[in-house]
Amino acid sequence: MDEERKIRVLIAKPGLDGHDRGAKVVARSLRDAGMEVIYTGLHQTPEMIVATAIQEGVDAVGMSIMSGAHNVLMPAVVDGLLAKGAEDIVVFGGGIIPDDDMESLKKKGIKGLFTPGTSTETIISWVRENVKPS
Repeated sequence: MDEERKIRVLIAKPGLDGHDRGAKVVARSLRDAGMEVIYTGLHQTPEMIVATAIQEGVDAVGMSIMSGAHNVLMPAVVDGLLAKGAEDIVVFGGGIIPDDDMESLKKKGIKGLFTPGTSTETIISWVRENVKPS
């Protein structure tokens, strides 16, 4: 049986938000589920996230935003990936995201959104179903 390459995921904390516990829990859970995970740390700009995603050859970018800036920061990462020809990288996110913003974020290219209380098992399953190693 051919051994498939592991899914590579970049977990990023864009903006000035300093709450990284959820991002670290998701990063560790994805790693424990057999994925390769790169965690950027705090205070990343969309440009930094895009550059790291391309440099690391990831299959997906997961962002955690608790600051309310999700309508600006998440689409900026999608736009940056598109501008660099990396539209194959799946973008998902989580954090404090009001229901009213969910549909517009999905229309802007965010493939999955998770709010507080979502189980790590749900996120792992979503990544496995929606992200394929390239």
